[in-house]
Amino acid sequence: MSLAFRKVTSAPLREFDAAAPDGVVIGLIGENGSGKTRLLRLAAGVETPAAGSVECPPGARLLGPMDPLDLDPSTPDPPHPHPPPVLLLDQTFARQDALVRHRAALALDRLRRRGATILLASHDEDLLLRLSDEIWWLDRGALAARGDPSEMLAAYRRHIARRERAWGETLRPPLSPRMRRGDGRAEVLSVETLGANLRPTIVWRSGETVTVRVVVRFHREVADPVVGMMIRTRIGLNVYGTNTELEGLKLGPVPAGAALQVRFAFDCQLCPGEYTLTAASHDPDGVWHDWLEDAVAFAVSDDRYTAGVANLRAQVTAAPVQAAPAPASSLTPASNPE
Repeated sequence: MSLAFRKVTSAPLREFDAAAPDGVVIGLIGENGSGKTRLLRLAAGVETPAAGSVECPPGARLLGPMDPLDLDPSTPDPPHPHPPPVLLLDQTFARQDALVRHRAALALDRLRRRGATILLASHDEDLLLRLSDEIWWLDRGALAARGDPSEMLAAYRRHIARRERAWGETLRPPLSPRMRRGDGRAEVLSVETLGANLRPTIVWRSGETVTVRVVVRFHREVADPVVGMMIRTRIGLNVYGTNTELEGLKLGPVPAGAALQVRFAFDCQLCPGEYTLTAASHDPDGVWHDWLEDAVAFAVSDDRYTAGVANLRAQVTAAPVQAAPAPASSLTPASNPE
């Protein structure tokens, strides 16, 4: 083995145990603080572990985020007369332009074919899929999983989506409408986005059953109030809107001083992205009591990429098609006009 970590402990790493053979590119993924940089520095000999051991041949080379990617493959050999047996890249592609990244990728392939072991820490999924033979997923200092790049990245996306969803439940953003207008007969007190567990969150998972909860207090009697909501993309495209009148729910008459809580529940068939929520109380003829334009912002996450706004979750199938026989007319020789 060209590079091996034997029960290495060096915070945040905890009894980290893994080995990489010669001639491979190992992608490293994980959240910030998971131990990727510490692992690379240990392999380079810049740091020593508190426990365990690192087996690495002499001459390992470490490149950090600010270092140049001087691995030009256009020369007969890489610019260093003795290519390193182990190359360690810590987010080194992140600041480079497309041309430098492309040249460096070709150079890494040359180094791999010459037997070098390369550890590549990056948050760029496309880069990892292109270059990695295997991916190691680090989580809180431990090797959470390792294996095929596509499988590991999919599992990591699911992990991040869960973490993002949990984070969304920790925030309680205030109402901050871009514009507010109305005659004051009613006041929208709160607008909340709830997850499938009915807890407030600013992050929905694509596909889960969600709820928009609007609380309205009426300062004067209103004979027939209508409460509505509108979801927009962050650039202002209307995505979905409805109100109590459209849904056949009659709210009035409502006396002065009363408050109503209105819930809109639906499946979140939205693509990952950022959205805003507008809420309003108004008369059936459209006269506003209180209109909160883009009252709250929220996000939608998923564990895979989808394009557009609506996530229709298509069920895709494929089947072979029998080739149709050629038309009979095309097989008939042309008749002699004589």
